[in-house]
Amino acid sequence: MANIDSQKKRILRTERERIENRRYTSTVRTYFRRLEAAVAAGDEETIEADHRRLVKTIDKAVKRGALHRNTGARKKSRAARLRAGRPAV
Repeated sequence: MANIDSQKKRILRTERERIENRRYTSTVRTYFRRLEAAVAAGDEETIEADHRRLVKTIDKAVKRGALHRNTGARKKSRAARLRAGRPAV
């Protein structure tokens, strides 16, 4: 355990930031699963809405630093391939 006050504050701040980053990454996974389900069901309106929401969330996560920009680009590319009907490997 830290003895210095600034380090104690830093530990608390790091934990808050970690939880915020987890929230973004978890949300991205959730929206990706929803997109996969919509593609399997074949519902075009839901596919468009889910894809738009997924891309928006990925962009926010990258902007905030929760995801690396290459990771965000890879996830958006995967989602676009899935939406186009090609398998997302």
